Amino acid sequence: MNQAEHLWRTARVHGDLPAVALGTHVTHDYTRLADRAARLAEGLTGRLGLVPGDTVAIVQKNSAHYHECLYGIWWAGLAAVPVNAKLHPKELAYILENSGARLILSSADLDQEMAEAVDGLQPSPTVLMAGSTEYERLLSGDGIARPVSVADDDLAWLFYTSGTTGRPKGAMITHLNLLMQTMNFFVDVDTVSPGDAIIHSAPLSHGSGLYGLPHTVRGGVHVIPESGGFDPAENLRLIRDWPGTGQFLAPTMVHRLINDPRTGDTDTANLKTVWYGGGPMYVADLLQAMEMLGDKFVQIYGQGEAPMTITGLSRDLHAMRDHPRYMERLGSAGTARTDVEVRVVDEDDNELPVGETGEIIARGRVVMKGYWQNPEASAETLRNGWLHTGDVGAFDRDGFLTLKDRSKDMIISGGTNIYPREIEEVLLRHPGVAEVSVVGRPHADWGEEVVAFVVRDGAETADEATLDRLCLDNIARFKRPKDYVFVDALPKNNYGKVLKTELRARLGE
Repeated sequence: MNQAEHLWRTARVHGDLPAVALGTHVTHDYTRLADRAARLAEGLTGRLGLVPGDTVAIVQKNSAHYHECLYGIWWAGLAAVPVNAKLHPKELAYILENSGARLILSSADLDQEMAEAVDGLQPSPTVLMAGSTEYERLLSGDGIARPVSVADDDLAWLFYTSGTTGRPKGAMITHLNLLMQTMNFFVDVDTVSPGDAIIHSAPLSHGSGLYGLPHTVRGGVHVIPESGGFDPAENLRLIRDWPGTGQFLAPTMVHRLINDPRTGDTDTANLKTVWYGGGPMYVADLLQAMEMLGDKFVQIYGQGEAPMTITGLSRDLHAMRDHPRYMERLGSAGTARTDVEVRVVDEDDNELPVGETGEIIARGRVVMKGYWQNPEASAETLRNGWLHTGDVGAFDRDGFLTLKDRSKDMIISGGTNIYPREIEEVLLRHPGVAEVSVVGRPHADWGEEVVAFVVRDGAETADEATLDRLCLDNIARFKRPKDYVFVDALPKNNYGKVLKTELRARLGE
């Protein structure tokens, strides 16, 4: 079922309800959103000649145009490639080239980054700025009356998530995967009534955008902060202005919200639910958040390969304070979601007993089709019919999963995955770097921050400023190390493998 069919249906039933708002200003009701998506679909296929199965990238910060672009792509039977707008142009270039996107729907505030990203790509994709004269001309037709019919297994969302090598991989999320995620939201996560709001403070290219789908199904309004991102003061104002508000927040955002002095003085009665995930939530922060905002929290644990849906800690479980293991449960990732099988296994995929630690694997119709043009990685990750998450955890006797570690060496900063190998490869380009190892250090606001241990080559000079410049020229700013530690040698085991646990211990000291 084409996901744009939900927009078409909602527009028929709730056409006059607000669909998209920029701050408090409604830019689209559902009739207008569906009409513009239908017109964009006609422009993409009729004027630009795209055919079902072609990929179209969306490289935008959160904006009032985002949803008409996303649903217009689906309305035409095309596949969307939502891309994090904060990425470095070189990182954007790789994703655009790898995905084979023939068209990029971007925005004027990213014109310089896009020009650099597409420079040298062959064939060169077309870049169209949402809201521009050319874009509006593309929407000047009558539109395609109803979304193009697609198969359940057709690609809907190509979600780029870094692998352990640091090279981004495109998780192929089908229309069925998105439908299952949406249905699971209603069963396990939350309810949505017509007119309820979702505040998109987190990127629409990731979790917030995915949780926007059930709101379209039920006629909710997508509220875009005028800042385009998360600002605690702005967020509090939007909660005050929009009834029935829910939002997806990374734990670092929750931390910033509850530690903002204005939060305690703001009426947050309109806040219905905070869905949090994407990184570790400290129990102390969670307890403080519930004391300030009430029992309005739902935890989700998922991956791009199983969008938003592996385990979860429900609102009811957050509120079960009289349970003898309440604190342990708050520190867990909850229980398996309704439509997903979850196991903890050893290296041979044998299921482990309660309490034993191993790799977390999952199976269900929400799990991706595979990795885009990467059969080897697909076979490895989906072996034996199970998604191998790379995360390590253990179940207790009540079925609560506790994460013991994340994908081997991954760093999560501000809710964003950062893979050390990618940064290490950039730093090793400098002739003054003989060896390097990147690890995460706990940070009160961001969860973790990036630290690089560097062994210098005596023949060359490598200082912090030079290495920082090298990173800024090649990777996104948020990935660069916040600290460089220069050492004589890296600790290694008998096989020559760097002992990152020892490096983390040094940072702890």
